[in-house]
Amino acid sequence: MGLFRKTSLSSTHPAVLVHLGGRSKYLCCDLWRKFLLDFLYLYASERLMEDFPTASCKSCVKVYLCSNPGDSVLERKTLRESVFPRLREHCRHTHGLDFKVIDPHENSDPRTWPDQWTRHNLLQECRGNSAGPYFVALVGEEYGTACLPAQVEVAEFHTLLQGCQVAGIETLALERAYLRDENATPPSFCLRRRSHNNAQLHTEKQEEDEVKKVLRAAVIQCVQGGLLTPERAQDYFRSGEMCVLLSLFCAYVCICAPLSSRSPHKNKYFFFLHPHQALCNNNFLSQLCDDFLPRLVTSCQLLVYTTTSECDPRHGYTPARRRSYVEGLCHQLYSDIIDLIGSTVTSGASVSPPCSDDVLKREQVEQEELCTIYSRLYEVSRPEEEEVRAYLEHKDTQRPLVVKGGPCTGKTVLLAHCAKQVHQAATQEDAVVIIHFGCLLVNSSPKRLLSRLCRLIAHQYNHNHKPYPDPNPSLSQLRQYLSSLISHPNKRPLVLILDGLGQGSSISGSQIIQCLPSPLPPNVKLLLSVSPTQHGTIEVLKLHYPESSTADFLGSCVIVDLGPVERRGCVRMLASLQEESRRKVTSGQQRLVNLALSSCPLTLYARLLHRHTLLWTSASEVTETTLPVGVHPSITMFLGHLEKKHGWALVSRALSYITISKTGLTETELSDLLSSDDEVLAGYIPVGEPPPFRLRVPEVDVERLLLDLKGFLVKRTVAGSEVMCWLSRHFALVVVKKYLSSSEMREEMHLQMADYFNGRWCFGTAKPLIISCKTGTEQPGAVSDTAHMKIYVDRQPSGQPYVFNSEPSSSSFSSPPPSTECMRVNLRKLLELPYHLKECGSWEELVRGLMMSLEFHLAMLSASLLGDLVILLEDGEGEGTCQLVFPRERALLAGMLRDAACLLRSSPTELPMVTQVRLLPYLGVFHELEGYAEEVAKGIKRRGSGLWVVLSPAASSVPSRQCSLPEARQFPVTKAAGTVGGTVGGTVVVTQSNGSAWVWRGGGEAQKLNPSCKPEMKFESVLCSGSHILLATRCNRLLLWDANGSECFREIHHAERQVEGFLLRDDRMCVWWKGLSYVSAGEVSTSQPLTQLHCQHTVRSVSFPSSGQFVYCGQEKGTLSIFDLSGGFLTATCCSPTELAIICIVLSEDEEELTCVDLRGNIFLWEIASKTTPRLLKECCCESSHIDIANTDLSERNGILLLCKTQVIVLWDIWDQEQCDHFIAPRGKAFSQALLAQDGHLIVASLEACPSVLVWRIDTGQCVLSLDGGNQLLSLLKTESALSAVEQNGRLTTWDSDVIYASAMVPKMGSGLRQVVLEGTGERFYTTDGSETLWRWSLQTGSPEAHFLHDEPVEKLCLSPDGSHLLSLSGQDIYVWRSDTGQNLHRIRGGGAKEILVTRNGRLGVCVSRNGPSRVWNLASGGVVCHIHLCLANAQVSSENTFLLGLRHGDLLAVSLWSGTVSKCFSCSERYERSPVLAFRTLPEHPDFAIVIVASGSVYTWRVTEETVCRQFLLPDALLCQPWVFRTSSDGSFAVLSVNEDVVTLLDLSHARLCRVRAEGPVLKVCLDDSGCYVVYICWPAARANGCACDLHTKPVLAVVRLADGSRVARLSLGKSPSALAISEGLCVYVGFRDGSVGVYAIYDVTGRGGAVRGRINRIGRARPCQCDSEPIQWFPLGTPSVTWEMTGQM
Repeated sequence: MGLFRKTSLSSTHPAVLVHLGGRSKYLCCDLWRKFLLDFLYLYASERLMEDFPTASCKSCVKVYLCSNPGDSVLERKTLRESVFPRLREHCRHTHGLDFKVIDPHENSDPRTWPDQWTRHNLLQECRGNSAGPYFVALVGEEYGTACLPAQVEVAEFHTLLQGCQVAGIETLALERAYLRDENATPPSFCLRRRSHNNAQLHTEKQEEDEVKKVLRAAVIQCVQGGLLTPERAQDYFRSGEMCVLLSLFCAYVCICAPLSSRSPHKNKYFFFLHPHQALCNNNFLSQLCDDFLPRLVTSCQLLVYTTTSECDPRHGYTPARRRSYVEGLCHQLYSDIIDLIGSTVTSGASVSPPCSDDVLKREQVEQEELCTIYSRLYEVSRPEEEEVRAYLEHKDTQRPLVVKGGPCTGKTVLLAHCAKQVHQAATQEDAVVIIHFGCLLVNSSPKRLLSRLCRLIAHQYNHNHKPYPDPNPSLSQLRQYLSSLISHPNKRPLVLILDGLGQGSSISGSQIIQCLPSPLPPNVKLLLSVSPTQHGTIEVLKLHYPESSTADFLGSCVIVDLGPVERRGCVRMLASLQEESRRKVTSGQQRLVNLALSSCPLTLYARLLHRHTLLWTSASEVTETTLPVGVHPSITMFLGHLEKKHGWALVSRALSYITISKTGLTETELSDLLSSDDEVLAGYIPVGEPPPFRLRVPEVDVERLLLDLKGFLVKRTVAGSEVMCWLSRHFALVVVKKYLSSSEMREEMHLQMADYFNGRWCFGTAKPLIISCKTGTEQPGAVSDTAHMKIYVDRQPSGQPYVFNSEPSSSSFSSPPPSTECMRVNLRKLLELPYHLKECGSWEELVRGLMMSLEFHLAMLSASLLGDLVILLEDGEGEGTCQLVFPRERALLAGMLRDAACLLRSSPTELPMVTQVRLLPYLGVFHELEGYAEEVAKGIKRRGSGLWVVLSPAASSVPSRQCSLPEARQFPVTKAAGTVGGTVGGTVVVTQSNGSAWVWRGGGEAQKLNPSCKPEMKFESVLCSGSHILLATRCNRLLLWDANGSECFREIHHAERQVEGFLLRDDRMCVWWKGLSYVSAGEVSTSQPLTQLHCQHTVRSVSFPSSGQFVYCGQEKGTLSIFDLSGGFLTATCCSPTELAIICIVLSEDEEELTCVDLRGNIFLWEIASKTTPRLLKECCCESSHIDIANTDLSERNGILLLCKTQVIVLWDIWDQEQCDHFIAPRGKAFSQALLAQDGHLIVASLEACPSVLVWRIDTGQCVLSLDGGNQLLSLLKTESALSAVEQNGRLTTWDSDVIYASAMVPKMGSGLRQVVLEGTGERFYTTDGSETLWRWSLQTGSPEAHFLHDEPVEKLCLSPDGSHLLSLSGQDIYVWRSDTGQNLHRIRGGGAKEILVTRNGRLGVCVSRNGPSRVWNLASGGVVCHIHLCLANAQVSSENTFLLGLRHGDLLAVSLWSGTVSKCFSCSERYERSPVLAFRTLPEHPDFAIVIVASGSVYTWRVTEETVCRQFLLPDALLCQPWVFRTSSDGSFAVLSVNEDVVTLLDLSHARLCRVRAEGPVLKVCLDDSGCYVVYICWPAARANGCACDLHTKPVLAVVRLADGSRVARLSLGKSPSALAISEGLCVYVGFRDGSVGVYAIYDVTGRGGAVRGRINRIGRARPCQCDSEPIQWFPLGTPSVTWEMTGQM
């Protein structure tokens, strides 16, 4: 193995990097002599690519590998298997580029190698489209074999024949090999195509050698005879590789040296020949290395690498030396290409994450690129262009121009051309042109298009555009915003061009047109294209723009009918294409072409005819049936030609993959997919050899296919990648019909693409392949019936992480996340993977793997695709089975993202924090989201630091979903009804005052309900029963609709009055009418009219059991009637004593008792075992009998009946027939409606003139939630799993019932927490809120375990260090409790205490009194140990349990706990300075010491027992210390001194320095952990420039700072106002809130001491125990004081 040495031949910058290596110092005669000894790398950079676009606009490094196939087999194979895959991953992860190498000799069969012309085109393709280096050449010791020329001009061919005749050479072989073709320009003899039959391989080889021999002799004879010049003769003997080299460098290198004659080398020629020089000259390979390459290097000013390899002259290149040499080659090539790519590719161009403006600009550039592509196809002038020009030049048209034409008439091309010419066609002012091509838009939904138009218009006119607070706005919101933007006065005219509305399956042209302003403002021009078959779109246009007249235009729109072009234009176009291809047709063939163009004069058809005629020779037999008539038959024939040339498997699969992709495919993706396709790859299994472990479809085969598709496949930029898609949608239609006709085939291919974009087979994962034992290149995909086997092949596809970084194997959000400045998201995966999962029916994987994946969400947010993510979660990928897979979980995630949109748009990496705040409180309800939360925990572990929510507090708000009806302000909502089951939130149906009805299924947009009948129905009212909706029209028709079934409506009855109500059970239905005394009953499935059941009075309520035999009718005057439906007769009638209308009837389960409720809330229990003689069992009169009932509700599971009146809600137990509870309305308020929720555990009620919907817990009577119901609340609707609020202004809001329940059942104290006291480990903690109850919590369960009750409000709380005793101060009494048993040991009165303390050994308690003496007493007995007659401020018990330290008159005193006398005193007046003591702290880890700070700023350590003092520090500002803030760590290393607005000042005593921690806003609370490692503070967030008022931007945040380096460990938004803060020894932060809830947060920090809480991070998804089933234990105090201290005089 030799050394690689770098030699600089020029001081200028390199254009090509050259490596020369492997030249043997000795000539070897063994077998290895033929292998590679010299190699060359040629890399193109700036100088060689000056004629091509810059690398920044390309997305692939495409390299052409030039080599002699005979002596580089091992090198190319090793590079292909080990180097190129690594380079591919490096480019993807480092630069965001694809990497591919095209080796024309990759296939082992020489017959499949491309010809010289194809190789030239492949090289030009690499040269023009590579984002970096594009050429690598391997030059071995053997010169490549010269190939037969593919085409020889007629005159020159005759010259060669003449030379053969002169020399007496037989020319029959030469004449058989070539065929004269007059269609070539100029006319030439063309080499006949060879067959690919294995049986003729040997014969064809012999014939080819014979032709070469004849041709060689003919050329020599012609040169010697002066018939050919040496320069021209040289072309016949150059190898294919040398031709490629010369074609590449002919423009840059001039070579004029003659051939040398050093050593003969038979049949291998290079450079120029002299007339009298023998053609078998000497060592042409040496001339290449010694002459051509040095001149090339000198001319292009290159860098040169040389390699010298030595070999033993006796043995030559042994296999070991060969392998060593190849390893060195691979290593050097890999490093050099990486360096060159890094220097040529613009670094950082696509590295930073896109913001919303970047995405907008990207989409705008993509549309402009499409406009340029289509405008270039405008090759035949159209007279309709003048009509468009006239429209643009005319002022005040106020209506759109519509280009109407059939398929392939060129609507898109015309609009694109007009868009390019719009500055000349419009006024002289610069016009703003916004164009939309719907056929190729990535996301063409109406909302997506309108949102894009709004943002583009605002951006172009520099309006103050802010993103919507709602990432998924409704169409009505977008319509209003678009109208305001367009109507805004602007000097520059606006031209909107919307092409392809209604062509795609995901776009509705009618919806978009209805959202456009009508009439158009004077400075706005709107151009649309429609097809004549789009009758709906055309009708909407006519309705939206009604007919009127102006000076020049009549009618509703300016219609431009676009028909086929003239035949002459197509003929001229075809002739131009043939001239470019250097081909032509004979006159007879031209006649047939003219006939075909006459029958189909379309430009696309002309392009297809050009491809067909390229296959014709002058000898081709062409008839009228040769050319297909029409675009689709012509495409089919074109695809058939491709199948014959490239193979059916390759063509069908490649075209199918391109067709079914959502946004198109890159070339690398297509190669990967074809390599992963079993049917394609099976054709490349070598015959007679062991199956390889690594195998791919050769890149050259894919490139050859793409070359033949050039002109019909367009390359465009999508999300920063250059993708291929069809230029015309008709190609996709033909491909689907030809190759994808079966749904099974489409699903299979979508699954293949989903696996690819999911990275299933990347990073060395072998994919199984079943092949036939005889499978080879002649039998692609063939599997024998008798002999087949299963092998595993590594297809080496590109990795598909969500985010790229420098480590390909771990490039995802599961690895340590890169900084946002260098994050690169895999947009291709984000765009394609969800679509293919949906199309292949993998709903479970789509929802679980993507929609409910934190990694996917982070990637979408980092790509500024928040709106698309919310739409995906709420609407799915369109309607389908996706709606049935975890709809509630997806709705919760969408609500979380929607509520946090203002934060996530600017800070996507805050999603884990948002998840903890907004999602964790509901994990107990939605267990399927535990995996989502686990990803958050894993992310904290990977980062090595963070805050994890161990116990979630009560949520500050309940997630909801909203929808707004269009035109609801003009036409308010009148009626509303909701069904049970079926969708996420049931189905809500509302009617408006204009008679329209709307259906909303709890997500997405509301759909207008329009039964298929004319004229359009106007609806009066809507009612529901179960899942059925009954609609009453204004024309007295009743329509029944099953909301969970089909869209069919069943007409039930013609009514004369308004419907009062209806019931439907199974197939039986009852309808009763307002003001009528009969009930209509019958079976729905039959067409028989309903039976009328006549009653005595007006019917107010009806009930019948599931059996459906009897019907019970409640009426006015308190009358109850019982009917037998089987016969339709009355069985009994009875009356209640109050004679008030019966508005509610409840049947018992056995149908033997019946409960009736009258209008005033009086309840009557009837026995109805005998249907003929009902008997009154019980009568209960309501206290407020003068107030009518607003509504009733029933919980059948718990047997609770709710009666809502304006001032009170009564709960009635229908099982025990007694009132179980009642709730009084807030003062000054009145109930308007109330419902039971969650099986009777909650009450949901709305109040008159109140925008909130209040939620009460029935068990505690506590109002626990306030939901935003709006100011114009019309009705509350309860469905099976949701609660909906309908407002008169058309806003519909729904909440998940389980989410409401989870929020309501979070334990909360009655008011804000005042104090949080922790046990040592923090597993138990105690809270007070100023009430008589003290709560003990368990961190394990997240719920309160016990309530310690007191007679008066609890003021102070103290816990013994061992946690055995709990002391509380309530009123004048001190309570001593056993914390484990809850026993109240003592109740002490008479102390007048203001503070209570406990010694560290837990034996003594200290009562610090306000006025009288303080007392030290025994905790076990309650007896007083001593009195302390001095009033001490800020009293603390020393760590050794000996002294009580406190401040008095500026001195620090140490009072003995046994005698009550002063034992020690610290006074500055007696020592260094006269300054009072401000603050002090004892040190638990150093019991004898205390930290003392005096007013002058001096900091002392005082050893209490020895009374020694040491001055440690002098604060620069005496005001730095705030006594109420001053805290120290247990070892005294750190101390918190003060808080000044947003600055926390700390003292590092171990290093004698001050530290400042700057918060993002004013600090509310601060806490230092005992170890002195972290400071925890709560502050207000930083002010936002966008003025957002959400909780994440306006409520306090919790932050943790590591004191060792001052870095912030974590930040967490609290979402509401805190009231208490504490931190445990285990580094758990406890935060009490003003709403009475508590949150616990674990600090995780691997660099600090946070590893102690790792176990807490794993405890996720814990469901809170139901508070209705497990109430906390109530511990009651002693009834009277057990110990009374005598009061003494004041001090």
